[in-house]
Amino acid sequence: MGFNCGIVGLPNVGKSTLFNALTAAGAAVANYPFCTIEPNVGVVEVPDERLRRLAEMFKSKKVVPTTVEFVDIAGLVKGASQGEGLGNKFLSHIRDVDAIVHIVRCFEDPDVVHVSGSMDPARDIEIIETELILADLDAVERRLQSAEKKVRSGDAKAAAERAFTQRLHVMLAKGDPIRGKPYTPEETRWLHELHLLTDKPVVYVANVAEADLQKETVHGTSHVQRVREIAQREGAGVIVVSGKVEEELIALPKEDRAAFLKELGLAESGLDRLIRAGYELLGLITFFTAGAPESRAWTVPRETKAPQAAGKIHSDIEKGFIRAEVMSYSDLIACGGASAVRERGLLRVEGRDYVIQDGDVLYFRFQV
Repeated sequence: MGFNCGIVGLPNVGKSTLFNALTAAGAAVANYPFCTIEPNVGVVEVPDERLRRLAEMFKSKKVVPTTVEFVDIAGLVKGASQGEGLGNKFLSHIRDVDAIVHIVRCFEDPDVVHVSGSMDPARDIEIIETELILADLDAVERRLQSAEKKVRSGDAKAAAERAFTQRLHVMLAKGDPIRGKPYTPEETRWLHELHLLTDKPVVYVANVAEADLQKETVHGTSHVQRVREIAQREGAGVIVVSGKVEEELIALPKEDRAAFLKELGLAESGLDRLIRAGYELLGLITFFTAGAPESRAWTVPRETKAPQAAGKIHSDIEKGFIRAEVMSYSDLIACGGASAVRERGLLRVEGRDYVIQDGDVLYFRFQV
């Protein structure tokens, strides 16, 4: 699997509508708060034209794309961190995801009630962010109490952890999320142990009306511009979609979708843009294995070395790693096949320190 995203937002902002469109999973959609109680989970294939072309080139019997898991988490409300609207339960569902997809309502519709009575994207974003910060503050306070006990018991190493935890507490008490700050390797380890919500990268998804989607490509609506300003300030990603358009798109046969997008003046679907934004935020790349039995895409973080990439396939390959035979996707396409790549001396043999590059086509030599 590539990565997983938790879809969050206030009730009735279009979360489940978008989730249905992205995953075709049929999550319940209703015009009242807390329709989604337990999180819905959907897994979608990551679209990658490179994998299709490799499968054709190698005449692969099986094609296995990498995937993204979307978790549709119930609508949060003000007071969620204190348990309002089953908030504590909902917040717990977010702790295990790699990134947060924050759906922000940017459409007017009198038939769809707004939990706050009116539409205000900036206010809606602040409500969700505040609840995440308050939940993190509670977790940090508990960790701080634990660190204090260790210091009093004479644990010399605990003093550094206490100082770091106090720093986190000051940030959160000011209302600042902790993502995007510089941390030492040891601080990063402590941070990961806390599973803090505001440490997770965020993609804001401005959910607009279908009529505003084309306007957005020209100058954007004022609501979308406000979301962009907030995202830029936080270093977050932002994409603009119409949940209704995505629903219509997913209902069409695959061969008709490109024409539908073209009519709307769009080059790709909201799903494609969301996946790309997620990859960029999380610093992920794709490498491939290809042959007659199977062509497959694999997702790893940037700066991953060859043995660890091999471990994505199987732990035995990482343990017994000898070398990696590397061809670049661009060389394969330019040369027309693996044989031509070898003939032109473009096949590389790399060792344990080789850093995997996006688009590498790899064959691992290993000994069990």
